[in-house]
Amino acid sequence: MTDSTGGPRDFGRVIPLPLEEEIKNSYLDYAMSVIVGRALPDARDGLKPVQRRILYAMLGLGLRHNQGYKKSARVVGETMGKYHPHGDSAIYDTMARMAQDFSMRYPHVDGQGNFGSIDGDPPAAMRYTEARLTALGEEMLQDIDEDTVDWGPNFDDSLQEPLTLPCRLPNLLINGSSGIAVGMATNIPPHNLGEVADALCYILDRKEDEEAELGEVMRFLHGPDFPTGGQILGREGIIDAYRTGRGKVVMRGRTTIEDLPRGKQAIIINEIPYLLNKTTFIETIAKNVQTKQLEGITDVRDESDRNGLRIVLEISRDHNAQLTLRQLYSRTQLQSTFGVINLALVNGQPRVMPLLEMLSIFLDYRREVVRRRTEFRLQKAEARAHIVEGLLKALDVIDEIVALIRASRDTDAARAGLIERFDFSEKQAQSILDMRLQRLTGLERQKLEEEYEQLIRQIEYYRSVLGDPQILDGVIKEELLDVRRRFGNERRTEIVDEIGDYSSEDLIPEKDLVVVLSRDSYLRRMPLEDYRCQGKGGKGVKGATPKGEDEIAFVTVGSTHRNVLLFTSRGRIFAIRGHMIPHPKAGKGKHVSRFIALEEGERVVAIRDSRLAGARYVFFLTKQGIAKRMPADELERITRAGRRILTLAPGDEIARVRCSGGGEDLLFVTAAGKALRVSEEEFRPLGRQARGVRGIRLAEGDHVVGCDIVRPGRTLLLLSRRGLGKRVRYDDFTPRHRGGQGVRAMNAGARTGEVIASWGVAENDSVMVISSRGRMVRCNASEIRLLGRQATGVIAVRLDDGDSVADMGVIRCDTEEEE
Repeated sequence: MTDSTGGPRDFGRVIPLPLEEEIKNSYLDYAMSVIVGRALPDARDGLKPVQRRILYAMLGLGLRHNQGYKKSARVVGETMGKYHPHGDSAIYDTMARMAQDFSMRYPHVDGQGNFGSIDGDPPAAMRYTEARLTALGEEMLQDIDEDTVDWGPNFDDSLQEPLTLPCRLPNLLINGSSGIAVGMATNIPPHNLGEVADALCYILDRKEDEEAELGEVMRFLHGPDFPTGGQILGREGIIDAYRTGRGKVVMRGRTTIEDLPRGKQAIIINEIPYLLNKTTFIETIAKNVQTKQLEGITDVRDESDRNGLRIVLEISRDHNAQLTLRQLYSRTQLQSTFGVINLALVNGQPRVMPLLEMLSIFLDYRREVVRRRTEFRLQKAEARAHIVEGLLKALDVIDEIVALIRASRDTDAARAGLIERFDFSEKQAQSILDMRLQRLTGLERQKLEEEYEQLIRQIEYYRSVLGDPQILDGVIKEELLDVRRRFGNERRTEIVDEIGDYSSEDLIPEKDLVVVLSRDSYLRRMPLEDYRCQGKGGKGVKGATPKGEDEIAFVTVGSTHRNVLLFTSRGRIFAIRGHMIPHPKAGKGKHVSRFIALEEGERVVAIRDSRLAGARYVFFLTKQGIAKRMPADELERITRAGRRILTLAPGDEIARVRCSGGGEDLLFVTAAGKALRVSEEEFRPLGRQARGVRGIRLAEGDHVVGCDIVRPGRTLLLLSRRGLGKRVRYDDFTPRHRGGQGVRAMNAGARTGEVIASWGVAENDSVMVISSRGRMVRCNASEIRLLGRQATGVIAVRLDDGDSVADMGVIRCDTEEEE
């Protein structure tokens, strides 16, 4: 715009701005205000600002768990007037939720009156209800007056409020959180306090240079624990949430089927999924019965009372209660999904965190709180010790001090005289002037001496805590165990490993399959029936490898309903359900990192089917010849979270994994064609963290390729990289002691190439060979000739130019399963 002279008009202090820029900046300011100030919890204490302010206001009102209740309106007014200048209804609704035992796993507020119900009934008006802190709520505020947290001004700069609470317990995990901000949302499930405390203690017990592993932590922290109980189906969603910060947890209510008179049955629902409104749920059932979506239900009754929840669904005589229950799971909220989003504020910024990071942030925060508290107490003890030291010194020359004080003109002169003549500090001199005459008695002197000795011990202890990180962690652990002892309780939510008759897995037909891991770490499966038996020397079928250069590394035979175990180069083990592995018509499949969390430089070195029927021990042999026997029950409950089962030397890898019943002979085979037969009893059972002992002594450049169990009716099958193979009788190998070099088992030279694998086979077993270019050959083991130890072998698979054998598996004649 221009003025009458044609020049630009002067708007004074008005600054013209593009509209879109102003909208963008203003909206971003608003968004961050909502994210930081309202919707998201802090990762350290797990509280949103309104929750933190309510608890601090209740502490200021003296509403401790062993004191009387006060009207909720008083708490809301205190919070709103001093710290949270927003609507009273928002504050009261938040406080009411903190008192609901069906919303909070561990409530912070002890409410008296109607604070709402699981039926969706709202709380009574704040003028009718009363509240105080719970004992556990007080733990959130413990030591807040000892300079343990940072403070900031309230909304009008008239008061100071804590920016976080000290919290002796990991509130973000045990109570979870939910909230919707601008462009993001958080949905953290609650957990069991005892399990979280155990997981934190496990991390604290680790050595400084050892990092905690998710699989180990999940031995203590099994999964969410909802206040309404129920069940969680499977661990896959839990592992995803703990590994990445996002996952889907399938919840299901707890039900039983009871027999009624006249041959009828009833489905009894005793627990429902978390955050499900019971009234809405019953209305959904009634509506589905009317629309024939649920069949066989003749009556719906809500028999819930103060003793617990009980919904009764009567089933007609001509209907199957199990079928009706299946319909309930699929057509009502009795089975629902909790979408986990571990989003919280870290240093004022929103971040999605995996489980280990959440635990680490709490421990780092707790270390800071304990350190600041110890520094505060140390300064206080040193100041008091300084005063007591002056009093004791004064008692030794009390007559001279009294004379000096009587001769002084005023208090200032007396203080100056004490400092100058007796070398007291100003604080000591003032304390002497304030000393009462009763301190001159012998009993009072003894008390001062005892107090001084106690103060010296406290000072030494505080300095040791500040000077040694292990002692500081020990303090944190003791407090965690104390909280666990006082407030821990049993799990309410059951985690069902095997999902059962109504799972999605039940809809997947159980089939044998071939699982292949490529050298580029891509995982895929193929039906076993695609590979019919061929004679020895066959060319095989195409299909194990898609078009491209990706070569096969490992193969195993399993089932869609069993786990496939993946052993890594760093001695860890993971489990993947067979039906979860992709079956692409074209393409490589999926990278193994989509299923399991591998560390940098870690790779999968072996895959095996999980069936360990009748096995008492699992035997590991590494490429460097280190052997270890482990009880089979150490491998129970393996999940995609992983678990360490072997501590390896640098550069070593797992070569073979075998299962045994105990007391059997083992045959070790190396790439150079050497073999050593040794009794299993020479290896004592070891735990998961043990490294193992020397199994076979290797020549320079050699490495282990096989470890087989010597069993009657079987022979040793050896296969070289160039496709030559042979069978050798186990009796050709004399038992020796562990640690020897062994004897020749195959003449491995330039023509044959190094030995690639060895297996124990029966006459009617099948052998599956995979080349590096993806060709598969399946033939009968009996077609491979039985030869002596010095023989070269016969052609087991005919290879194209440039191709080589990648791996070999054995399919047992009776189970169609790889050993």
